[in-house]
Amino acid sequence: MSETLAAAVVVALRAVKDPLTGRDVVSAGMVQGLAARDGLVQFSLEVPRERAAQMEPLRAEAQKVAAAVPGVLNVTVVLTAHRPAAPQPATPRQAARAPTGQGAMLLPEVGAIVAVASGKGGVGKSTTAVNLAVALAAQGLRVGLLDADIYGPSLPQMLGTREKPRSSGQTIQPLSRWGLKAMSIGFLVDEETPMIWRGPMVMGALEQMMGQVAWGALDIMVVDMPPGTGDAQLTMSQRVPLAGAVIVSTPQDVALLDARRGVRMFEKVNVPVLGLIENMSYYCCPNCNHRAELFGHGGAKREADRLGVEFLGELPLKLAIRELADAGTPIVTAKPDSEEAATYRRIAARLWEKVQAKAGAGPAIVID
Repeated sequence: MSETLAAAVVVALRAVKDPLTGRDVVSAGMVQGLAARDGLVQFSLEVPRERAAQMEPLRAEAQKVAAAVPGVLNVTVVLTAHRPAAPQPATPRQAARAPTGQGAMLLPEVGAIVAVASGKGGVGKSTTAVNLAVALAAQGLRVGLLDADIYGPSLPQMLGTREKPRSSGQTIQPLSRWGLKAMSIGFLVDEETPMIWRGPMVMGALEQMMGQVAWGALDIMVVDMPPGTGDAQLTMSQRVPLAGAVIVSTPQDVALLDARRGVRMFEKVNVPVLGLIENMSYYCCPNCNHRAELFGHGGAKREADRLGVEFLGELPLKLAIRELADAGTPIVTAKPDSEEAATYRRIAARLWEKVQAKAGAGPAIVID
């Protein structure tokens, strides 16, 4: 059934023609990574990079035509631009940070971009990213929060909104929540829609969320990375001037092994590791405040010392953090006087201090 539906979509797309060449998108080889499953269709249109900004109407037409095919319930189409293009002039900042062979870097108006990453899932990386971003915004900084986890976006849940972003022409407006500007693929697709995408489509979606979103001037952007060391990590390291990465891990050996891989991956792509955070460092009983070290304790600090990177702090496995994250109210905002909120603020202040030390002087964060 899926193969039949995919074939029907391909037939329909032959009616969509590139206005410049007159060729249909199928015969021109523009349709890439087409997948159809349970009525859900995803594919990318690969276009020359120099024409990417003018191809949004073609993308919209292809999506409309595919959606009209009987049996199709939902369609997602993204533009990708991986073909060689003529060199474009770069700003001094972009030229200084652009890797050899890459085009102009994205997000030129963002002062510092920090990736929050983990070697494996389930360690509380997204909770950490959201609370650090909110802590930075609470200090008066202009903060963006980008959800780079295309397969498992969690920002809509953690920010407490299912609002759809507004668009103006080819530009998408980021959502405003808790003092942040935020964007996630989860804001653009239905909550239960699986993202059955190949690598090029993931990279294309990430580039669109960076290059076609009206972020404006920001002091810092926090990027919630997907777990692991794959396409998204490579795209971010190649297409934006990352100021550094923060690795989140739990204390047990299996998580630390994956965290170690994450550190080495960023080192290989010349992105400085700003430090390690130990999440779920211990369990704190909500009734009696008894402390139990369910996963061990101090593993991330020892690993940070071994790897020669800074240990930024530890956070407990505490019911309130999970409940507030699920409710879309980060603990930094919901319980600003809590010990956990204070820890997030201290880590955020240290991160800002470190990225400013690399970039030059800027506004200071003061922790009461």
